[in-house]
Amino acid sequence: MVVAQAVAVDDGLLSADRIRQTLAAGLAGEFTGRKVLVLIPDHTRSLPLPMLFRMVVEHLHDTKQLDFMVALGTHPALNEEQVRRLVGISAEERSTLFKHVGLLNHAWDVAGALREIGTLSQSRIQEIAGEQWHPTMGVDVPVRINRLILQYDHVLILGPTFPHEVVGFSGGAKYLFPGISGAEMINSTHWLGALAGVRGTIGIKDTPVRAMIHAAAEFVPAPITLISLVVVGKGLAGLFIGDMFSAWGEAADLSAQRHIIWVDKPFDRILSVAPPMYDELWTAGKAMYKLEPALAEGGDLIIYAPHLDVVSHVHGQYIYEIGYHVLPYFLAQWERFKHVPLGVLAHSTHVRGDGRYEDGVEYPRAQVTLATRLTEADCARLALGYRSVAHIDPAAWQDRENEGILYVPKAGEMLYRVRGGEG
Repeated sequence: MVVAQAVAVDDGLLSADRIRQTLAAGLAGEFTGRKVLVLIPDHTRSLPLPMLFRMVVEHLHDTKQLDFMVALGTHPALNEEQVRRLVGISAEERSTLFKHVGLLNHAWDVAGALREIGTLSQSRIQEIAGEQWHPTMGVDVPVRINRLILQYDHVLILGPTFPHEVVGFSGGAKYLFPGISGAEMINSTHWLGALAGVRGTIGIKDTPVRAMIHAAAEFVPAPITLISLVVVGKGLAGLFIGDMFSAWGEAADLSAQRHIIWVDKPFDRILSVAPPMYDELWTAGKAMYKLEPALAEGGDLIIYAPHLDVVSHVHGQYIYEIGYHVLPYFLAQWERFKHVPLGVLAHSTHVRGDGRYEDGVEYPRAQVTLATRLTEADCARLALGYRSVAHIDPAAWQDRENEGILYVPKAGEMLYRVRGGEG
């Protein structure tokens, strides 16, 4: 399929007119009289969604039905005011100009909201996983998805592509799995990513997890069109519209150019500032994921988030039970931890980073410290380091790269990688 696309030149950004023209080329007149569902991310992803929402609604004015669903994965549901803020419309506009547009949340943990559309067999997953296969994945995985998707003639996916710790590069079919899927695919894909490790996954286009997601996507009966974005700052460096695989591939290639910062050597200390859009450690962990490849062996990374006081609204009980540990810690004690959802175990290993577990002793590759509103006692329960926010002056960390110290003012999206290094 030919992909309608626009790519900024000279590392610049696309103008609003260029974005509108590209959306028109890819969307206008394509869905006349059809029922269309648009999948969008929540507030933990950066993109100019208010502008894009209005443009997409404009170009899809001739649809029979137009709804937007927030592809939450396991993130908390948004209330009506939060959804309006997400797409950038007022309460008055909601009841007038956009009253014909549905605004929906995905519900991953409500059985009645899901429909099974297929199964990935144990043998198929083992084939996909290759050398990353581990017996802890030894089950068939039912492919369940939000049942509402079956009521539409066409599905649009609208979202950004960034380097990603679980799948390599985000976007595309990831808005189906885990975006609007059931817990089984969410847990299995994240665990496969954990088995591969962040440094062996992030910023790599073709990964076992991406292959598993694409295999599951083959079960989706509705035709799918992807609007894939490459976001830089508050604008777009690229916009690709086409089939779910081709458009994502183009976006991932551009993301690799625009979202990776290459450094000459790893840093001993990193102050990684998690922005307010990450309102729980479940998402603020990205401040670790995107920096781990540039963190030296034995180094110290501080997740600095003065606003953050929640580990996870949904998964906090499990995380406090198990803490944050390296992958071998869990594999060596599987009977003790096998009751914990695989996605939670995966999150734990991603935040903690690589390391070893030998003779009952854990040896993390580097130290991870929290400077948040979580207490020192909380950090001890989580097996992470603690620093008081009051004792950190971000200005004192700036412009010290030649000392092996890195300051990242907005962490979580740009991937740092050592040139020619293993990370």
